[in-house]
Amino acid sequence: MRYGIDVAILGDLVEPAHLVTLAREAEAAGWDAVLVWDHLAFTWGMPSADPWVTLAAAAQATSHIRLGTAVTAVARHRPESLAQTVATLDRLSGGRAILGAGLGGVRQEFTAFGSMRPGGVVLDEALDVMVSLWSGEEVHHRGAHYTVDGVRLAPLPLQRPRVPVWVGGTAPGALRRAARWDGWIVVGDDREGRMTLSPDSLAAQVSELRRHRANAGDLDVAVIGVSEPGSSVRAYADAGATWWLEHLHSYRGSMERLVRRVKAGPPV
Repeated sequence: MRYGIDVAILGDLVEPAHLVTLAREAEAAGWDAVLVWDHLAFTWGMPSADPWVTLAAAAQATSHIRLGTAVTAVARHRPESLAQTVATLDRLSGGRAILGAGLGGVRQEFTAFGSMRPGGVVLDEALDVMVSLWSGEEVHHRGAHYTVDGVRLAPLPLQRPRVPVWVGGTAPGALRRAARWDGWIVVGDDREGRMTLSPDSLAAQVSELRRHRANAGDLDVAVIGVSEPGSSVRAYADAGATWWLEHLHSYRGSMERLVRRVKAGPPV
């Protein structure tokens, strides 16, 4: 199992410099990834930072730790713009980007701007458009929601055949979607820092996920959770998790306390 941190870059952690500090400390302490929340939290009264600008700063401050979102509401973006943004981060970071993708759990981030949160078919089509653009081929696409009229993206992401796509969510549709892509992200804790996802529950969901997997290729399973230094998360690895993402948010304490947790290193 590999280990990362998942940082809620809103509220007290909204300053991009905080994420840069946490990313540097995470790389030095042996963590493998830095993922961030992607929310327009200002629509529900909380300051929030742009994830892609913040990750770009972290990319310049680190050399090998992976960088991404957990997760992006893909339908809040035009797929061609998001494809370009992720490709740029991948090149800037030397091929370290991960796209966490989902429907978006806060409807107000859509309705505050006059639109409804779209369904899974829109997300599916948007991801297909993005991956087609990342291929480097000329894209001709006429779908129910998006059109691409003979466009070739450049420059391309460094990772081939694409930047890894990890799908978030626990609904049956989300599990079926995750099985098509490169990974699945599941939240395992609550706001008070208690684990609400048991290893047995995870194992059952992983079994369902793999039932929908059309091929035998590797599939990452990333559990977002909380641990104390030196504690074990081996039961989650045994249940099928390939990543543990330590959840860092202001409810866990001050920036200083979060830095201490990161410096202590991954769980065992």
